[in-house]
Amino acid sequence: MVLRYYYDLMSQPCRAIYIFLKINKISFEPKPIALRKGEHRSDEYKKVNPFGLVPVLDDDGFILTESVAILKYLAEKYNTPENWYPRADIQAQARVDEYMNWQHWNTRMKSANLFQSLLFRKMKNKSEDTDKVDLLRAEVEKTINFLEQVWLKDRPFLCGRELSVADILGVCELIQLSAVHEEKLYEDSPVVKTWMERVKSRLQPQFDEAHKIIYGVRNMFASMKDQPAKL
Repeated sequence: MVLRYYYDLMSQPCRAIYIFLKINKISFEPKPIALRKGEHRSDEYKKVNPFGLVPVLDDDGFILTESVAILKYLAEKYNTPENWYPRADIQAQARVDEYMNWQHWNTRMKSANLFQSLLFRKMKNKSEDTDKVDLLRAEVEKTINFLEQVWLKDRPFLCGRELSVADILGVCELIQLSAVHEEKLYEDSPVVKTWMERVKSRLQPQFDEAHKIIYGVRNMFASMKDQPAKL
């Protein structure tokens, strides 16, 4: 039986699953898909995922196309340690599920919208749409406030006392902001900043391995900032 993983490490949920696979020593056949080259739109890839998106897990013909479902499936099938996705404690499991459902329209969407707006305009050498960016930053600030006041209230990790898949998803979303030099948004919250540092340290060296491309984008974005923009 072969476990195949289709991914692009520019994608936040792809990085989360990649880290989870590596840190739990789950053997898989890597199948990188270059989004920047449009490989996800090819007829060949759409035979794997008709939605034309990443990530995808192919477990000997059983295919999953959603990151949360993939993480839960891997935790169950490979009987990973309870902290990642609790099975013995139904309430602890429900708490992790709660965050993973919440994050789609919050941590994930808000961070991705700001990242994409800033990066794509720079790549097109266009000036920043200040009003739009200010609105997107405000949405990220609201999300970070929820992380601080709700998810991290009186606990070191998003869903309790132990590191879980929720934390991997969360940190991969927020660290994306550093690529477009917006890390101040989470660093202004001592609670969120400390949580991120705590999670990153627990996920090393797999975290840095998965984020090499993001560190590279950060350097590229810095060089683009010096170029005169078009209106």
